[in-house]
Amino acid sequence: MGSSEPSEGRAAESPLLRAFLERRESLVLFLAARTRSMAEAEDLVQELYLKLDGAEARGEVRAPVALLYKMAANLMTDQIRSTQRAARRDGQWRMGAHATVGGEDVAPEPAADEALIARERVRLLAEAVETLPPQMQRAFRLHKLEGRSQAETAEAMGVSRKMVEQHIQAAVRNLSQRLRS
Repeated sequence: MGSSEPSEGRAAESPLLRAFLERRESLVLFLAARTRSMAEAEDLVQELYLKLDGAEARGEVRAPVALLYKMAANLMTDQIRSTQRAARRDGQWRMGAHATVGGEDVAPEPAADEALIARERVRLLAEAVETLPPQMQRAFRLHKLEGRSQAETAEAMGVSRKMVEQHIQAAVRNLSQRLRS
């Protein structure tokens, strides 16, 4: 068969299903007026039907129409709450995971061309550092690349802080000249 509508025999068994079939269009209009979306209303009515079709009859229903409308309103409320929770969760995730400027998401990684240029600069810098005299190279690496203080660099090299300062200044001048050309 494949139809989503119950057979006549099944509808006759359940007063709720019978009431649903009789008032399906009214339920759609009821929900569409509240959700302001015919598609959403149709989805909710379909969900209501699935709940009714899957439910076992438990006793007598005194006011099946009133119960249908209450169930439809509850489904709509659940959907609204679920949508709000998802929006809050997504918003919190976006705030934690993305940088924003003026309310717009900003990509955390640089553009491909900028990344390529940056890698090329790093490669050129590494080559230029390799051409420095050994002591100057060591002072530059320890202080600028490893982030040690001038005092720590001086201690590691066994020279004075003044000598480290001179090595670093000379290295920066040398590298600046080399990288400009």
